[in-house]
Amino acid sequence: MATDAGTATAPIPRFPDGFLWGVSTSAHQIEGAADEREPSVWDAFTAEPGRVRDGSTAAVACDHYHRHREDVALLAGLGVDAYRFSVSWPRVNSPGGLDFYDRLVDELCAAGVRPVPTLFHWDLPARLDWLERDTASCFAEYVSLVAGRLGDRVTKWITLNEPAEHTLLGHALGVHAPGRRLLFDALPVAHHQLLAHGLAVRALRAAGAGDIGIANSHGPTWAASGEPADTEAADFYDVLLNRLFADPLLLGRYPEGIDALLPGDVESDLSVIAEPVDWYGINYYAPTRVGAPQGTGAEFGGVTLPAGLPFSLRPVEGRPVTDFGWPVVPEGLTELLTGFRDRYGDRLPPVVITENGCSYEGLDDQDRIAYLDGHIRALHRAVEAGVDVRGYFVWSLLDNFEWAEGYARRFGLVHVDFETLQRTPKASYRWFRDVLRAQR
Repeated sequence: MATDAGTATAPIPRFPDGFLWGVSTSAHQIEGAADEREPSVWDAFTAEPGRVRDGSTAAVACDHYHRHREDVALLAGLGVDAYRFSVSWPRVNSPGGLDFYDRLVDELCAAGVRPVPTLFHWDLPARLDWLERDTASCFAEYVSLVAGRLGDRVTKWITLNEPAEHTLLGHALGVHAPGRRLLFDALPVAHHQLLAHGLAVRALRAAGAGDIGIANSHGPTWAASGEPADTEAADFYDVLLNRLFADPLLLGRYPEGIDALLPGDVESDLSVIAEPVDWYGINYYAPTRVGAPQGTGAEFGGVTLPAGLPFSLRPVEGRPVTDFGWPVVPEGLTELLTGFRDRYGDRLPPVVITENGCSYEGLDDQDRIAYLDGHIRALHRAVEAGVDVRGYFVWSLLDNFEWAEGYARRFGLVHVDFETLQRTPKASYRWFRDVLRAQR
């Protein structure tokens, strides 16, 4: 296909009728207006010197809170079916917070864009703590409140985003909020988030909501070699990053040995955690190459891990990398999806790719176009292989506050000047718009 973005490629294969095309964002990364809501753990974290690469905060970010009409117009111009955004729990706890999401949902519906809210995307109210079991019950109460207000127009819901990263980066390694370095003592955070998911599914069902899923991050784990030490390390890493968060949801049990590391009697919680969902969301970025411990500490998320862990992370060689240094491996998405189909069988509900994207600079972002083109084709190969995939969301609509990287990484289809807040669609925006038109 030829596009006005200046790129000529073979047409993207057609996806099944009813396939959902969208883009994703999260509240803390784009909304700003931090003084108009109660504090979150991320506000406290970014206030500490040295926590964020460029010393910035999300106090203003993209100022989506005040400029959401402009952003809805960008969504309409892009031609997406759906917009995945997150609802800020701290904002809902503040006067007028739900009114904002009420207006946003109305404007999306008027523009013909389906609203798909994520109910937790890492911005926990500062007064709460995922180490405490009661936080799961508090989450369910908040979910009931949001569903009662928006449920007459919202027909697709996401409970949590990436509990693995929130657990590992925020509570085990300390490089994300709330900045704890608990290592394996962070596992209760994983359990309490999964419990919160199950309670939220029940709360949504009680409010009459349907079409409920979760957005978990997953990627293939590749052993550094066929040596037993490397394959054993890779198996352990795969449990930690993939199966710890998928097995309880889809099979109703934790991987062998994990439950012994969790708080109290988790058996009674598993029926709640495994409350049936209508679809399973996967955020995919790259595979991970894993080997036996090397004694110097592994790298993860830009931080050196403590020595003594039962694995080390190795570079994925021979691949281009994004500005974030992540390897570009489209076929890893096909491998991941067919592997999930084989592992979980009929326990795996329909799948939606809830995030896929890359960090590159520039308005003429041909590297991003190539990245998305390759991954969409890899997704189509998974569909051809029999995986029931129902949708694909690009991360992200806007350049935004990229957590501990601050404003140093740009994932958006739309460029944001963080001084003036001017939005400028990139070449990738126009390319994706043309892809969507061809799919109609």
